[in-house]
Amino acid sequence: MINASGLLKDLQQELTRTVADIGAHVIADNEVRGRLETEWKHAFDAHRTGRTFEAWLEDRLTQVGVGWLLAFVFVRFCEDNRLIAEPMIGGPGDRGAVARASQQRYFAEHPHDSDREYLHGVFRHAAEMPGLSGLLAEGESPLWLVDPPADACTRMLSLFRSFDDESGELSHDFTDQDLDTRFLGDIYQDLSAQARADYALLQTPDFVEEFILDRTLTPAIEAFGLARTTLIDPTCGSGHFLLGAFQRLWQEWRTAEPAISEREIAQRALSAVTGVDLNPFAAAIARFRLLVVALKACGIHNLRDSPDFTIEVAVGDSLLWGARPGQLAGMEAAGAAADRQFLYRTEHAEDLRRVIGRRYSAVVGNPPYIVARDKALNQQYRARFPLSCSGKFSLAAPFMERFFDVASAPDNMGVPAGFVGMITSNSFMKREFGKRLVEKCIPSWDLTHVVDTSFPEIPGHNQTVILFGRNRPPVSPAIRTVMGVRGEPSTPADPSKGLVWSAIVNQIDLPGSESEFVTVADTDRARFATHPWSIGGGGAAELKETLDRRGSRLGSVVASIGITSFTLEDDIFLVPPAQSRREGLRALRPMVEGDRVRDYRIGDGLLCLFPYDD
Repeated sequence: MINASGLLKDLQQELTRTVADIGAHVIADNEVRGRLETEWKHAFDAHRTGRTFEAWLEDRLTQVGVGWLLAFVFVRFCEDNRLIAEPMIGGPGDRGAVARASQQRYFAEHPHDSDREYLHGVFRHAAEMPGLSGLLAEGESPLWLVDPPADACTRMLSLFRSFDDESGELSHDFTDQDLDTRFLGDIYQDLSAQARADYALLQTPDFVEEFILDRTLTPAIEAFGLARTTLIDPTCGSGHFLLGAFQRLWQEWRTAEPAISEREIAQRALSAVTGVDLNPFAAAIARFRLLVVALKACGIHNLRDSPDFTIEVAVGDSLLWGARPGQLAGMEAAGAAADRQFLYRTEHAEDLRRVIGRRYSAVVGNPPYIVARDKALNQQYRARFPLSCSGKFSLAAPFMERFFDVASAPDNMGVPAGFVGMITSNSFMKREFGKRLVEKCIPSWDLTHVVDTSFPEIPGHNQTVILFGRNRPPVSPAIRTVMGVRGEPSTPADPSKGLVWSAIVNQIDLPGSESEFVTVADTDRARFATHPWSIGGGGAAELKETLDRRGSRLGSVVASIGITSFTLEDDIFLVPPAQSRREGLRALRPMVEGDRVRDYRIGDGLLCLFPYDD
């Protein structure tokens, strides 16, 4: 049985050691370092990164280390659950002895090799299995980018064969009769702190995923017909939305055409589900999870008996591929810019051009909320999405455009508008960067629902909003708005049954309803065409409207608003008034801190040394 927390802890520790070992190997080997520097230079010249080589290398080596550890996890999961008949790494019971015997036979035939070469053979052998080639083959997994030292490979192999000192049981047993891959979500999110920060790794809770699919994929099947329904998650992460969509489509096909073989149904469901993610190991986990759920649905117990399922999960940046907003689909493929797009070795232009070039019945996801700190990528995003990439924009803004852009648009051939659903950061509603997004982009879409999710207890999702819409001009003069009133009285044991979340689910289809936690109304669309938004319930939005109409704006009584200076060394520049008097300091100006402004008055504050003229 899988001990998810224990596995994660051991993998975190091992990743730190492995990345350090690989880094030392790169420093010592001029050929390997030169190859990586060449790759970085190409990426830098193509504006895929603006980082220094050292900062870029740290991320690259983390991907390699994660690639090795995930390869162990994937193979051991298949071995322990007998999807691979003969184990080569380890396993419970006598399967561990079988794996060690396999290794002994290898060294008898290759006496000069190390555990590294043995593991290369293990992973190449596994990559020949139906369904695993897209996970472990060279050109797919980052594990092949740089070889760890041989002793690091020995240590990793020992980790996956180790026994608990107290119980005497195998430390990591991946046996699970239900073939549940949920533990991979924890690995995806928490394995690397650096990757989590750089890629905003965050799982979407199942209850949120189900809520969004209920209002996107389900109506899409009805509108498009089952045979024409397709779904994409352009920021798929570990694949929560993809798995949920597969299971729904599988069941729909089983009901619609019970005479079709289970394998055919599984491939139809897989073919209708597409994912893209910038992070190679996130995409690998999503692929593996889809493979396992397809095997389970078909009752396949050995990979040798499995068809080579086609799984559409691409590695790459959804914002850099496909037509720009306003372009016709396919134009990017004909242009020279796309052909010159730099690709990392784990990315494939054909896959990215194909999946981002199509239009989908349903587009769902949980886009990253971070700011694009890499200056080169930041500029590329601004060039491709000039409306939504304004000021200090969050990546949630251009992804909102991307989500609507890849949804089907209605045409004269009877194709209906695609359905869009996402949980995203609500920062665009309030911060200045969202002004053009709100006033130039959103009015052109048929936004149907705005759901304030800043009050319910959603793990990892504090300041968020759920948006639903369709890729067509607005149809109704109103937008269904679920406005938050207050948060949970206490943290619920099960967030899916929290009082606020339950109120959202129960009231969303009841305009005019009001409870202790949310207010639901059909709000005039015009209110969502101006920035900022106010979606407070219990009369808060109406109060803001009244204040806006009757009160004076701060901008009418001040010369300028915004940042005026940076000290960057507050301890040097900021002094209390008493100290300034004692020391006879001159060239001072008052420093007004936000917490000193109360009830329309400025309290006593600090003084700032200001050795400049006006």
